[in-house]
Amino acid sequence: MIRKCIIMKVFSGFHVEYKKRHDEIWPEMVEMLHEYGAKNYSIFLDAETNSLIAYLEIEDEELWSKSSETQICQKWWKYMKDVMETNEDNSPIAVELRELFHLD
Repeated sequence: MIRKCIIMKVFSGFHVEYKKRHDEIWPEMVEMLHEYGAKNYSIFLDAETNSLIAYLEIEDEELWSKSSETQICQKWWKYMKDVMETNEDNSPIAVELRELFHLD
């Protein structure tokens, strides 16, 4: 299992909306995430900095990298662009963190 941790930003004043949208995540989005190997996926909020810290485990880096090309992922990004920092293609501006320590 490959562990991934990513930092993104939600706009100030949109914390509740961001959570609401994830509480109501589309079933087809969940299906795609599982299909492309995502497991144990959590997103945390640092409300003081508007930082979103996403943690997930994947089975295969190459398979996971293709998830962004799916129609449902593109649709989700477009849906989320008004509540978080995004790139021109609507993908979240994200910084992947390097794991330095892990303990089971």
